[in-house]
Amino acid sequence: MPLPSSKEQFVQRNLRFNFTVNLLDGGFFGLALGFASFITIIPLFVSQMTDSALLIGLVPAIHNVGWLFPQLLTAGWVSRSKRIKPLVLWTTVHERIPFLGLAVVAWFLPQLGVRTALILTFLLLIWQGFGGGFTANAWTSLITKIMPSNLHGTFFGTQMAAFTGLEGISAVAAGLILDRLDGPLDFTICFLAACVWFVVSFVFISLTREPDGRPRLVEGKPEGFWRESQRILKTNPNFVSFLFMRSLSQFAAMAFSFYVVYVVWTFGVSEAEAGFMTGVFLMFSIVAGLVMGRLADRWSPRIVMVIGAMAATLSASIAMLAPSANWFYASFILTSMAIVAIWTLPLPLTVQFGPEEERPYYIGLSSTVTAPATLLAPVIGGWLADTVGFQATFMVSVVCGLLMAAMLVFIVKDPPREQVTIPQPVRTPVE
Repeated sequence: MPLPSSKEQFVQRNLRFNFTVNLLDGGFFGLALGFASFITIIPLFVSQMTDSALLIGLVPAIHNVGWLFPQLLTAGWVSRSKRIKPLVLWTTVHERIPFLGLAVVAWFLPQLGVRTALILTFLLLIWQGFGGGFTANAWTSLITKIMPSNLHGTFFGTQMAAFTGLEGISAVAAGLILDRLDGPLDFTICFLAACVWFVVSFVFISLTREPDGRPRLVEGKPEGFWRESQRILKTNPNFVSFLFMRSLSQFAAMAFSFYVVYVVWTFGVSEAEAGFMTGVFLMFSIVAGLVMGRLADRWSPRIVMVIGAMAATLSASIAMLAPSANWFYASFILTSMAIVAIWTLPLPLTVQFGPEEERPYYIGLSSTVTAPATLLAPVIGGWLADTVGFQATFMVSVVCGLLMAAMLVFIVKDPPREQVTIPQPVRTPVE
């Protein structure tokens, strides 16, 4: 068996340290977002200013589109970089600072007025979303660079579990803050608490130890960027099928953004009970992340994504037929599995489609091509909810979840896995 390269030796030597600091980065990032969740807290904040389901549904949509759309635009930049961490640190600031702006808007909401505050809120959400998007490609490339390929699913699943676990704790705290404090202090404190933990998260990611990489010599001009992307799309039909499946998955997840608003408006549950439902969802997300991430490395991400697609279908089916609010506990549990399949497992699967030096392009294409569907899904879902009813939104998710599962079973194939070199002891002449 060949001896490992110097890069592989560096990765193995720093594996425990890098795994730990990036796990803590993800965990504290989750702790921050629990105070400013795009699924619960920010939609509730927006609902104080409008009763439009369309605008409320845009909150997670803007975040998701911002995360996905710019990733292809940064692919050439990341590919030409020998060191990726400086790019991550520079761009991730822009996905954290906007929460300070949300705290300012929340505090001055009475003086600003509803219309101005709503405009400022969405401008800050757009800044935050695109800040995350410009970070995402570099961050994913960095993680897959410092982790052995046979641990990609395990790391992403474990980090999601840490993220979700601490997010659950802060979500409960946020619920208590909103329940016991009056505005504008309630949301202001939530957003300020998020800012504090984002700083802690930043400290840990800055400690990452990165080996020098082999930059891909691609043209810095837009022509070279698009030529490289087109070459991949023309020569890898399996990856194109995967991209179509990812777009479809956004419609399978369309219903999730409306569960909290639906149970509050339809069944009259309190904000405290809605927060408890969110806590149940987050706690089961910990288990889902750990188990499904590990299974993805043992089997394949594609196979485990089939399970998640069926979970999305069942989740929306239960929500559509639920005679009482208690049924939504099952929907939230199944949603935790579906989100792992739709958002976490595509990361380790995406990087299997091409060699390391081309990963930024595959990561960028996987995200940017998915962005239009990510924006359209909640817009269509909100429009259906406003004009026809939430049941129509849930039904579309049921159908798309079934189609997603069918594509993963019958059309998308597993790409060949990268061969992992197992470190061997280097013998010296004395030995």
